[in-house]
Amino acid sequence: MSDLAALGAYRRDPEFRIFREAWIAGVHKHYPGEPKPGYITPWDETPEWEREAAAAVCGQVRDFIEVSGGGHAARLTREQKGHFVAICWTAQMYRIFEDPKPGYVADWTDLPTWQRETDADIFECIERTV
Repeated sequence: MSDLAALGAYRRDPEFRIFREAWIAGVHKHYPGEPKPGYITPWDETPEWEREAAAAVCGQVRDFIEVSGGGHAARLTREQKGHFVAICWTAQMYRIFEDPKPGYVADWTDLPTWQRETDADIFECIERTV
C-alpha cells in the first residue's frame, strides 16, 4: 500500500494500530524508568497527525516486506529493521511539519537505545503480520 493509500485508510484499517501497539509495548519493554504519558497514549487518543504518520510508516514497512518476497526482509539485521522504521518516520515528519521538532527527525545514531530497540520491535511486529 502506498503512503497516500495508507493515509486515506488509517482510520478504516485497524491493522495500522499495530504500529502504535508495538510502539507502546516497546516503550514498556525498553524505556528506562517511567515513560512519558504521550509515549503510551492509546491509538484512539493519539493525535491525528501521529496516526497518519504511523499508518504511512506501517504501510511502507508492509510494502517493503511484501515486495522483498520470500522472506528476504528477514535477512535484515535487527538494527537495519529499526533503522528502516526510523527513516520512514523521519520522512513522515518532514511531510507533515514545516519545521519538525529535532527529536522527531533525529539521526539513527542520535536516537536513544530504547527508541532504536522499539523501532526494531515495530518492524518485527509488522513482519509477523505480513
